Amino acid sequence: MHERGVARADLTPHYDTRLLMLCGVPLHSSRRAEHTMGMPQTAHYWTPDEVRALPADGRRYEVIAGELLVTPAPGFPHQEAVVLVVEALREYLQRTKAGHAAISPADLTLEPGALVQPDAFVVGLVAGRRPRDWADIERLLLAIEVLSPSTARADRTVKRRLYQRAGVPEYWIIDLEARLVERWRPGDERPEILTEQLEWVPEPGIAPLTIDLAAFFGRVFDSAP
Repeated sequence: MHERGVARADLTPHYDTRLLMLCGVPLHSSRRAEHTMGMPQTAHYWTPDEVRALPADGRRYEVIAGELLVTPAPGFPHQEAVVLVVEALREYLQRTKAGHAAISPADLTLEPGALVQPDAFVVGLVAGRRPRDWADIERLLLAIEVLSPSTARADRTVKRRLYQRAGVPEYWIIDLEARLVERWRPGDERPEILTEQLEWVPEPGIAPLTIDLAAFFGRVFDSAP
């Protein structure tokens, strides 16, 4: 069972101003000033190579269409959700041989000028085996982000549009606060909102992966569903 719904309002992304100043990027007192008439602004266009050169400081750095996305270290429920969903995916994929599930850090280039690191993702097999290098990954079968206040805007807009442009068959946004999953497919203008059960069929003719969402969120928060 599921119901259609509209994603809630996006939140402002987190930017590491210390790094931006080091790289000579002009800063403004408010991002809304960028849209104020009569106040011309300049912005640094980030590249994947620049992002790869940033220091390993516990944050996750991504770039899409020149925009730098900075994600702080996640909280414990976030990490528990990633572990649990990947455990379910790996057990299923070992049986079906339909792909390989992995987690970030990652180095995925889904279009020129982009470097993304989904919380979890599934890639196709290469000659029947999991990829040996990031360059071996030709496509994603599934991308997953676990929502947090600092990533909501990027997850629901910037990254969602990238995954849709790249033709990723399904993109799941796991909303821990609302205890639901938003499922996006290429061409969708609104997500499918799942609150009871999540089913995934990576290839026609194989049995689906089924996740009981009440039980899943109960395990994430170590509580009864």
